[in-house]
Amino acid sequence: MRRCNVCPLRLSVEHCIMSAPIMSLQRCCQRSALLIVARRQWSSSSVSPPPLHTRLLLFFTQRFYDVEMLLSWGSRLRRRGIQKKNVYYGYTEKLYGSDIAAAYYILSLKGGFRYVGQPEWFCANQWGKFNWDFLKHKDTPLEEVNMSYTVINYTGLGNLEGQKSLRTLSFRGCPEVDDWFLARLHIFQDSLEELDISHCPRITTAGLAALRNLKGLRRLDVSFLPGISNPGLVVILLEEMLLQCQITATGYDHNLRQERVERTEEHMEGQR
Repeated sequence: MRRCNVCPLRLSVEHCIMSAPIMSLQRCCQRSALLIVARRQWSSSSVSPPPLHTRLLLFFTQRFYDVEMLLSWGSRLRRRGIQKKNVYYGYTEKLYGSDIAAAYYILSLKGGFRYVGQPEWFCANQWGKFNWDFLKHKDTPLEEVNMSYTVINYTGLGNLEGQKSLRTLSFRGCPEVDDWFLARLHIFQDSLEELDISHCPRITTAGLAALRNLKGLRRLDVSFLPGISNPGLVVILLEEMLLQCQITATGYDHNLRQERVERTEEHMEGQR
């Protein structure tokens, strides 16, 4: 009599495949039964149902993985949107030059700028609309750029790399500005005089060390940086690195005074 040589692994896989819809249907029926019982208990008993926030917490607890997946999906969409906004404007640069490409990138992120020798600022409004007259200034470099509260990141900074006349840069409150971003600012070391990186949550002490390459810096704002530990000591080190730079560091007043006093006392003890 012939025996059927069927692989046990294949049988187990086929069994799992056939039983998966059945198990899913069973779970669905169990949830429906629990909801029906709960509704009957609340409707038949004289006890009032739990308050709304309790029911919401119960709902989210039962749907924890669904909510987690939804939040993860939303986060990936936001990251993809930020990456799309910070692409390299190579095609625009090829058609109009690096100055127009940099200007268009800034305005597309709702930033603002001023050309060298021009008093007028070009800025986008809150809806992202802007004046296209900036196209008339072809081959005119940028002198001041304000990217405050935009989503500029390390990749997008490459659109400004060709600007050799930049004197002022403001990245105040930019959530994507981090230590890697600061390390790339060395491309402006020959022209940059003023830099504002205040209120940037992702900057740490390690990133500020990269600013030592900006020897021509005259003003630096490092106020309200939550990622910095020992802000007083960090400001003192910045002052030693950038001797000709005026540093603004508000938001750490108590720590700055305390650490400056301790540093002064250590210096006096060392002289004794």
